[in-house]
Amino acid sequence: MTEEINFYLSEAEESMQKSVQHTSVELTKIRAGKASPAMVEDLKVDYYGTPTPISQVANVSTPDARTLMIKPWEKAMVSEIGKAIKNSDLGLAPNMEADGVRLNIPALTEERRRDLVKQAKNETESGKIRVRNIRKDVNESLRKLQKEGTSEDAVKDGEAKVQKLTDAYIVKLDELLTKKEAEIMTI
Repeated sequence: MTEEINFYLSEAEESMQKSVQHTSVELTKIRAGKASPAMVEDLKVDYYGTPTPISQVANVSTPDARTLMIKPWEKAMVSEIGKAIKNSDLGLAPNMEADGVRLNIPALTEERRRDLVKQAKNETESGKIRVRNIRKDVNESLRKLQKEGTSEDAVKDGEAKVQKLTDAYIVKLDELLTKKEAEIMTI
């Protein structure tokens, strides 16, 4: 096989790996009934007029499975963090304390668990679509190589390897979904 085909294969694998990592990160943001700092990391808080992620102005910890503790580095930020949480789509009521904000994570209802599983399935499907698009792009590049003079057998081998990569990364995405689904449905 030519160097160009190997280049496209390594690019495809790297891109597919990034898609799986992205999907994994997005799945960690989906609440699974227990407290996770990832739930609030990306929330923006008004830090002296600049929207700033909570993770950059405070320490987020989980003292137990149902509680998040957000301790800002500046006491003045406690009320701003509280406002950001109230205005978010988390549906949680922040408990303001002198040195931080405590979030009690309620147990999920069966209906809410099913909604979260649907959300996880949609996120996983988006990851699969990204992987399939990478396969399509690489296959088009391989066909261009064939038009430029690369042998048909080498291109067919390349396409077969791209398909194997695609299948492997889709299995990884399915494994992520299965794990997240079990996590969400566990009471």
